Amino acid sequence: MTAQPDQPEAALFDLPAGEPKETAKARAASAKSRRPAKRRPADRLPVARVVVDTPLPHLDRYFDYRVPADMDQTAVPGCRVKVRFNGRLLAGFLAERVESSEFSGRLAYVETVVSPEPVLTPEVLALSRAVADRYAGTLSDVLRLAVPPRHARVEKEVDRRAREKAQDLEGTEEDQAGAPRTAEEPPPTGIEPVAAPPGDASAVQETVETAVLEVDPGPWDAYAEGPAYVRALRGGLPARAIWNALPGTDWTDAIAVAAEATLAAERGSVIVLPDGRDVARVDEALSRRLGEGRHVALTADLGPAERYRRWLAVLRGEVRVVVGTRAAVFAPVRDLGLVVLWDDGDDVHVDPHAPYPHSRTVLAMRAHRAGAGALIGGHTRTTDAQLLLESGWAHPLIADRATLRRRAPLVRAAGDDRELARDQAARSARMPSVALRSAREAARVGPVLFQVPRRGYLNSLACAGCREPARCDGCRGPLAVRGSHALPSCGWCGRVAGQWACPECGVTRMRAVVVGARRTAEELGRAFPALTVRTSGREDVLPEVSSRPALVVATPGAEPVAEGGGYAAAVLLDGWALLNRADLRASEETLRRWLNAAALVRPGGTVVVSADASLPLVQSLVRWDPAGFAERELSDRRELGFPPAVSMASITGGPEHVRELLDQIALPTGAELLGPVPVGSETADDGSHVTERALLRVPRNGIGELARALKAAAVARSARRDEHLAQVRVDPLRVI
Repeated sequence: MTAQPDQPEAALFDLPAGEPKETAKARAASAKSRRPAKRRPADRLPVARVVVDTPLPHLDRYFDYRVPADMDQTAVPGCRVKVRFNGRLLAGFLAERVESSEFSGRLAYVETVVSPEPVLTPEVLALSRAVADRYAGTLSDVLRLAVPPRHARVEKEVDRRAREKAQDLEGTEEDQAGAPRTAEEPPPTGIEPVAAPPGDASAVQETVETAVLEVDPGPWDAYAEGPAYVRALRGGLPARAIWNALPGTDWTDAIAVAAEATLAAERGSVIVLPDGRDVARVDEALSRRLGEGRHVALTADLGPAERYRRWLAVLRGEVRVVVGTRAAVFAPVRDLGLVVLWDDGDDVHVDPHAPYPHSRTVLAMRAHRAGAGALIGGHTRTTDAQLLLESGWAHPLIADRATLRRRAPLVRAAGDDRELARDQAARSARMPSVALRSAREAARVGPVLFQVPRRGYLNSLACAGCREPARCDGCRGPLAVRGSHALPSCGWCGRVAGQWACPECGVTRMRAVVVGARRTAEELGRAFPALTVRTSGREDVLPEVSSRPALVVATPGAEPVAEGGGYAAAVLLDGWALLNRADLRASEETLRRWLNAAALVRPGGTVVVSADASLPLVQSLVRWDPAGFAERELSDRRELGFPPAVSMASITGGPEHVRELLDQIALPTGAELLGPVPVGSETADDGSHVTERALLRVPRNGIGELARALKAAAVARSARRDEHLAQVRVDPLRVI
């Protein structure tokens, strides 16, 4: 090694061999200063009970953590927190704060308060716990349905607006503090004074009470008990009713009147509807009745930011009326006075996420716990609603027969004796002559609705010779035609069956078994060339149509509303496709779909149903008697031991997992095991079924014990770290 020319040689050896002691001490002191200060617990209620966000059943309980002193003000009950759990940082909700813990070990501290906003109210927490127990689920699963995800930007925006509003109010109060009040000015109470008549104090009190209870019943005047029901809501009473809505009337305005009466009693309302179209209609009716800014609509299509903004307005008590789809059942409305559920038979009211609660059950539980009124309504009546009536929990709210005859359309069955005498093919024809004749006459004055059970074109094909179902030569899947110029193709693998021949009889021709809405629209276009034909279905749902003559082909649930009072006529096609489904609720669901479509027809219009007139279901439609049908149906199910006369739970999964879970369940007294049996058409390579299902049946009063038994078995399985591969559902919609 040589030295550089202009540098002393000793400079090569001046680098220190080790770190000086002063530098090491300074670095250690710096590192010590960067360490977090030793935490100390809060002086007041230092223990937080936290609901940790975990789906494992054996962890479905509160866990205790210490509240640090620096989080004493922000760690409020109901806020979102993060805690250390099994070495991981997990989210959760702070349920409550207490003085001490029953845990004898050392408690960990709450890591972070995500937001001091108390998003989980005590009422929603208690309801979520009850729903989890009712459906054999976990509290964290229900809370995912009850509390929407946080949107930090929206919270800050709402906080800023609240501070600005508070400052404006303070300034207004200071300005008005020194202003003298004249004799003509009313007291600043926000309540209009009631003039006291001459007389004693009891007369004054009676006059005030009468003024409080006087309310315009609006559309409820058409129902025998309608005005009394509205007065009860106006007085803050927990009036509960099963409502059969009249056809040809504005049911959205009736709901708005009920919410208005409840709000006048200074109580809130939760209104739950099947889809966004119904929410939009009720939203408009509430705006007319209540005015702008006194209610909010909660739907999924709002987007996370706007939906969270509206949800916060409900949480903070800025609005007390909420309308929305099934997620609105947990809306944190203050001082709840009314819950409303429209069309409770629609299966969209069942949440597709665990533990799969039904809106009807959740709202009934919520109304019972809060001492609130309830209004479960629709154009039909379900057997579940009939059970609530027979139990005495609710009372019927219906119109008399004379009013019903004035409002209802004329219903005719294509297969009755008069039509068979005129047209022998009316019993089997898809488009009988009475339907075409009624549609042609009604189309002169307004639109005509055609309800078709299936969407698509030709959804099912069969051999024209032996009537055997047409199947793909490759995978044996069902063949269908997707369009007017398309060849038959497989619905499973997509293979085109251009050279198909029946393996049974050798015939190469096919016939349509199930005709969809698009093919129906084509046929109607040829039959009525002068009229416009519009379709409404899953891909493109029309909200409404004009009152001009036209033909509207729609699938069930997608029927648009007709302006000008309703449709001139409706034709309900392919009734057999609805009635022949392998479903316990096939008849009930068919009547619901028929009545919902027929209710869109103007009073005095015509409804033609393509079904056998001798069927009791068709007779219920002709007489417009959903209450009588529900009574008979519930009586039949009670004799046969079918829901809702009894309660059931299903266990579905692989055969080994279903049997393993069944072996661990301690069935309560009176419980009955049905199955397991194969479900679905999927099979393994050895020919065995991939999925099986077992049903557990108990009396109505035994559902609590059954849910606890199912939960205990799931807890034991989860504690052993077994994979939870069997799905448990309490009150499944389909048991056949």
